[in-house]
Amino acid sequence: MKPNLSGRTVLLSLLFAVMIALAIGGGCSGGGSSSPSSSSDAGAGASGPPAASGPPSASSPPAASGAVANAMDVVTYHNDIGRTGQQLAETVLTPANVNSTTFGKLAVYPVDGPVDAQPLFLARVSIAGGTHNVLYVATENASVYAFDADTGATLWKTTTLANGETPSDDHGCGQITPTIGITATPVIDRARGPNGAMYVVGMSKDGAGRYHQRIHALDIVTGAELFGGPTEISASYPGTGAASQNGRVVFDPGQYAERASLLLLNGVVYTAWTSHCDFMPYTGWVIGYDAATLQQSSVLNVTPNGQMGAIWMSGAGLASDGASIYFLDGNGTFDATLNAQEMPLHGNFGNGFLKLGVTPALAVTDYFQASNTVQQSNVDEDLGSGGALVLPDLVDASGAVRRLALGAGKNAVIYVVNRDSMGKFDSNGDHIYQELVGQIRGAMFGMPAYFNRTVYFGAVGDNLKAFPITNARLSATPASQTPTTFGFPGTTPGISANGAANGIVWAARNGTIATLHAYDASDLARSLYDSNQAGARDQFGPGNKFITPTIANGKVYVGTKNSVAVFGLLAR
Repeated sequence: MKPNLSGRTVLLSLLFAVMIALAIGGGCSGGGSSSPSSSSDAGAGASGPPAASGPPSASSPPAASGAVANAMDVVTYHNDIGRTGQQLAETVLTPANVNSTTFGKLAVYPVDGPVDAQPLFLARVSIAGGTHNVLYVATENASVYAFDADTGATLWKTTTLANGETPSDDHGCGQITPTIGITATPVIDRARGPNGAMYVVGMSKDGAGRYHQRIHALDIVTGAELFGGPTEISASYPGTGAASQNGRVVFDPGQYAERASLLLLNGVVYTAWTSHCDFMPYTGWVIGYDAATLQQSSVLNVTPNGQMGAIWMSGAGLASDGASIYFLDGNGTFDATLNAQEMPLHGNFGNGFLKLGVTPALAVTDYFQASNTVQQSNVDEDLGSGGALVLPDLVDASGAVRRLALGAGKNAVIYVVNRDSMGKFDSNGDHIYQELVGQIRGAMFGMPAYFNRTVYFGAVGDNLKAFPITNARLSATPASQTPTTFGFPGTTPGISANGAANGIVWAARNGTIATLHAYDASDLARSLYDSNQAGARDQFGPGNKFITPTIANGKVYVGTKNSVAVFGLLAR
């Protein structure tokens, strides 16, 4: 389905995005410089919800925290805190020039371990005696690289390991293997510290066999530790659930992995924790750290009097509308008996679509549970394999503004929630804004993307499908789909466009020979390119499960088991 946007609507959309960026003094899109900043809150606030008055933006996501830097910066997972996957400042790549004749693999940047985190990108950084576009890459060998994004030169490299430590072993679990170093996508704030800071969580094992989880703030120019870091991650929370001691559940760093990408919101870096292969005991943790000090600022456990309910989302990040946090929780204890506020009696929210308030403390403020949520958890058919996406404000057929979020998990049902009233729980039926059954063919092990009032889903064993939004509702059936299907784990697409024009959907396909695909965003049936079309020329080795392509400045970066493959326009 081709977008039907007037020039006025496109202009309003772009102006709206700029206004949000200017209002917050930060974001993953905008214009300006990387001037030094103190630890003030100049870049620490995230965008609030999009304004309800006037025409809603077709493509404007909530902006991420951080100083206004460059429109093409990618400072967080899936490009923004709404996790839309949009790169709206791509002026080089178009549906006309992305084909196997003019586009292909340009280089491979080798690294020392699997790249499970999405690479991040900053434009025009004053670094190493010059001005460079910089690609930041984290590995499961606990290394962080800063590459010149255009030449592949290593500008700096550092480690999150302490002296005498190694990356963690995989605990006998094949989910993150063979070692666990840095798994979650970091987040960057260009306004923090003397040059800008990148926040990253690293796991390690010391010589005595003890496991460690630490949060680091790295200077984006030098790789040096900032703010007295790193900080050892530890926590406890009132409860009598799994691994509790004396009325408090306790965070054991060896029982958890930081898979979900980091969220920077209002000066706090939020981490969320999953288990290793459901090895008991574990519960569901969200832990926040002050971006200026790396001191712990907030702790929440979403199954404090039960078990399981970890936060995984196949690497997707906690999402936000600038005020609250949204995510899909894994299978675990849910209290089907509710209190007077329709909240679970014992505070256990396993397998829920959750909304967290962040002030005065982290707390579940609303939620949705499917009517058969307990049965879903019992057979490991939970929501937690997928990631949540926050949509920009939309107007329904009556003219009312709708604030929506959506996601899907292992049961292949698309759940669309009203962020102001998510639906809570009723064993007799689902009270939800919209529910699409049977429109994606497999489980979601990743997340959708959003562009020009269209949502793109890539489920396991399914075609990548486009669902247009009309009057604030997803279409009941997809308007287009790719000719290609995607095996496990499906695909998490990314979008490149120049504002609302030249939309391309990028998707990585897992396999012994991985494939990068490009499709026309207005009609997924139109395949523009795949990396096997030119034989061995553009192939880049075996796939990495949950990697999401990063698009910036005319190039596409794809993480592999031991490198980052770089694609762009070929020299003529």
